[in-house]
Amino acid sequence: MREKMTKISVLGNGSWGSVLGSMLADNGNDVILYGNIESVNEEINAHHTNTHYMKDWSINPNAVATGDLEKAVKGADVLLFVLPTKVVRIVAKNVRKILDETGEKPLLVTATKGIEPGSKKLITDILAEEIYPNDSDKIIAISGPSHAENVAQKDLTAIACASKDEENAKTIQKLFSNNYVRFYTNDDLAGVEVGGAVKNVIAIAAGILVGKKYGDDAKAALMTRGLAEITRLGVNYFGAKPMTFSGLSGIGDLIVTCTSVNSRNWRAGKQVGEGKSLDYVLENMGQVVEGATTVKAVHELAQEKNIDMPISEAVYRVLYEDANVDEEIAKMMGRSPKPEIRL
Repeated sequence: MREKMTKISVLGNGSWGSVLGSMLADNGNDVILYGNIESVNEEINAHHTNTHYMKDWSINPNAVATGDLEKAVKGADVLLFVLPTKVVRIVAKNVRKILDETGEKPLLVTATKGIEPGSKKLITDILAEEIYPNDSDKIIAISGPSHAENVAQKDLTAIACASKDEENAKTIQKLFSNNYVRFYTNDDLAGVEVGGAVKNVIAIAAGILVGKKYGDDAKAALMTRGLAEITRLGVNYFGAKPMTFSGLSGIGDLIVTCTSVNSRNWRAGKQVGEGKSLDYVLENMGQVVEGATTVKAVHELAQEKNIDMPISEAVYRVLYEDANVDEEIAKMMGRSPKPEIRL
């Protein structure tokens, strides 16, 4: 008798959702992609492409798309959230209603990299709050240096897979890994999420420097000091382990996001550095720039706990308080002397 296929429902069929769904279909899983743009769903099912988000690329034909959330959720063994941070809570509430009706308890995986402004909650906290208040061990986060464009071309990629429950992390590790993407388990759920979310803020800063024609020294300094800020926030606010930020979801994701034209956060920052307004950039990007949302939450967190995050705060002021980029750079370079290593 043929072994039952694992049904994985990918909630969000943008670039990363589509690529992950195709990858999971490559692995032999039963994959359904949920999205609310009907033309995208129709294209995926008819042509196995998603040109709205990914040019010159074909999705595994065994991955099918739907705009019906109930159809996507019912019977799923795994629900993979690949949604913009701002809509995760809304969709999670609707998922909870469906699961309450069916009584099913799928594993919840998030590939969304963000922190919710206002609540200052990580994505796994939102999922626990809205869906699994008593089963948070069934929630897993995946994060690491992984651009959709590279994974789509089956470039070699490594990603962290974190959960409070080691066996659940191992289950996702086995389902998701293949010969071009390798997953590593991690027990520091908060650290993995913070690294993945806040590096987008630093990537905007990296793009701004390039837009202002700064060179490699500036880029290296920014990434290194940016990692210090990410670590400081993760440890002091979320109770993360410092070593996590030396891993895939920390320095790994920071490197790729701060140096690649595939990073929409980097591209957004570059345009800001060249003098374009944030409104113009967001309107013309065509995809979500998570760092522009996350920086609001980071600003709130830094203010609340008096955490020293000069780069992140400068990005916030440039994006939302019309601060002058050159003045912000001068201000940072003129700060009082500090020791390099501190939390």
